[in-house]
Amino acid sequence: MALIDVKLPKSLSRALNIPISSPRRQQLKVLVKLLRKSRFTEFGQKYLFDEILLSRHPGKSFQQVVPTYDYSKIFHEWWYKALDGKPDVCWPGVIKFFALSSGTSDASSKYIPITKELIRANTITSIRQLISLASYTNVPKASVGKGWLMLGGSTHLQKSATYYAGDLSGIQAKNIPFWFQGMYKPGRKIAKNTDWSKKLDEIVEKAPQWDIAFLVGVPAWVQLCMEKVIERYNLKNIHEIWPNLAFYVHGGVALEPYKKGFNRLLGKPITYIETYLASEGFLAYQNRQDAKGMRLAINNNIFFEFVLFDDKNFDSEGNIVENPETLMIHEVEEDKNYAILISTNAGTWRYLIGDTIKFVDIEKCEIIITGRTKHFLSLVGEHLSVDNMNKVIELVSEELNIPIGEFTVAGVPHGNFFAHHWFIATDDQVNSEKLKIMIDEKLKELNDDYEVERRHALKEVMVDVLSEKTFMNFMKAKGKVGGQHKFPRVLKGKILDDWLKFLREEKV
Repeated sequence: MALIDVKLPKSLSRALNIPISSPRRQQLKVLVKLLRKSRFTEFGQKYLFDEILLSRHPGKSFQQVVPTYDYSKIFHEWWYKALDGKPDVCWPGVIKFFALSSGTSDASSKYIPITKELIRANTITSIRQLISLASYTNVPKASVGKGWLMLGGSTHLQKSATYYAGDLSGIQAKNIPFWFQGMYKPGRKIAKNTDWSKKLDEIVEKAPQWDIAFLVGVPAWVQLCMEKVIERYNLKNIHEIWPNLAFYVHGGVALEPYKKGFNRLLGKPITYIETYLASEGFLAYQNRQDAKGMRLAINNNIFFEFVLFDDKNFDSEGNIVENPETLMIHEVEEDKNYAILISTNAGTWRYLIGDTIKFVDIEKCEIIITGRTKHFLSLVGEHLSVDNMNKVIELVSEELNIPIGEFTVAGVPHGNFFAHHWFIATDDQVNSEKLKIMIDEKLKELNDDYEVERRHALKEVMVDVLSEKTFMNFMKAKGKVGGQHKFPRVLKGKILDDWLKFLREEKV
C-alpha cells in the first residue's frame, strides 16, 4: 500500500493542516508558541520571555533582547547544564538525547540537544515531504510504499547517567513511527552496528531480499553502497536487483559533483529529492518536482532569522560579530547570501547553524544552500563560495565526461602572494593541467571577484588528481566513516595540516 494512502492519527493530521497564511504570520505563530512553552525555563526567565510575549512586536522584541549564539557560546553558557542532567535550562524538562555532530573539521564532537518535541516535529516535516510526492508527475506512486534504505548513523547510542548520545539519524531511527517500521531498511539489527564496514557488508548480503524504492543518505556513502551491491552480484546496474528504485533523498552536501558517477550505476532515471535535515532540526525540503530550491519549514517548530553574509556581520574567519543585523522571513531578498539563525523546540535560541543560503523564490520561501560560514575562500577578496566550487566541478565533470566523487580546496601561500590548491577525486584518466585550466577559466566566468583577483594577488591555481579511495581512507583515518559524515569542501588550519600529512605518509 502506498504511504500516501495511510490514515494518519488525528493529532498528527491536525498538525499537518495548518491554515495557509503569510510567511511572516506563520513565523510569528511559531515564535510565540516557542516562547510560551519555554517562558519558565532559566533561559526564558533571564531573557524576559513573558515581556516579549506581551509586546506589540514580539519578533522585534525577541531580536532586541536575546543575543545571538554560536555553538561554543550557547554550550558553555547554557547547554552544559542540560548535559549534566539539569532540567528546565533552555527547554522544559530533562534533555534525554544529544546528537553528536559529524564532520571532520572539529577536534571534538558537539552535543546538540534533541527533545521529544523536536523528534515529533522532524517526523511531521518528513510526512509533509512524502505527501508532496503525490504532485510529482511521471513518478511511480506504487513505489512510495516500498522499501526505504536509509544509510544513516548507528542507532547504538552512548549511554550516560541522564542522556543518550549519537548521530541524529540514529536517534531518529530509534524513534521511527510504527507504521513506517515495515518499510525501513536495513532494519534495527543492522542499523545498530557501529562498524560501518560490517554494516555495509550486511546490507550487501541482504540486498536481494529487499524491494528498495528509496535510497536515503549522503551521496558518497550511498554511491559506495550501490557499487558494492553491483560488484557482489555481478550486475550491470543497481536496477537489476532493485527494479522499483525510483527516488534518492539526499542532503548535507550538493549532489551535482556526484551525479555523473551516480548515474552510471543506474539502469533508468530516478527522481532526486533534496532535504535540509541538520542535527538541530529539519529546516527545509524539496516539495515540488524540478523546484529550484527547498521550501523552508516555516510553519512547524523553527523560527528563522537571516544575517547577510558580509564583512559587516562576519569577520575574516567566518565568525559572527556581537550584534549582527538580523532579518525575518519577510525582510529578505533573493540572490543574496545569508547565514541562518534558528530557534527551536529543543532549546536552540538564535543559534548560528553555520550554513549560508540564498533565496531563489521568496514567494514560495525556497532556498538553496550555498556553503558554510567558515567554509569559503577569500584570501585576497576573491569571495569563493562552496556554491561556486560545486558549480565549477559540475561543469568540468560534464564537459570532460568524468565522474568526480569528491573534491576539496585549500588556500595556500605562493611566494609573496597566494594560490588555490584543488584536490580532485576521480578514477578516470584526466590531464591535471587541462583540469586546472578549465576550473580556473570557469571560476572567472562564475565569480567576478575571483576574476579580478586572479590578475592581482591570487597568482596560481594548482590541481592534484587523486583516487576516490584516497579521500575515503582519510575519512577512515579520522574515524569519520559512513552515515552522515561529509568531506569538507574547504580545508583550513589543523584539518589542512592533517590532510597534507596524510598525503605525505600515503605517498600520494
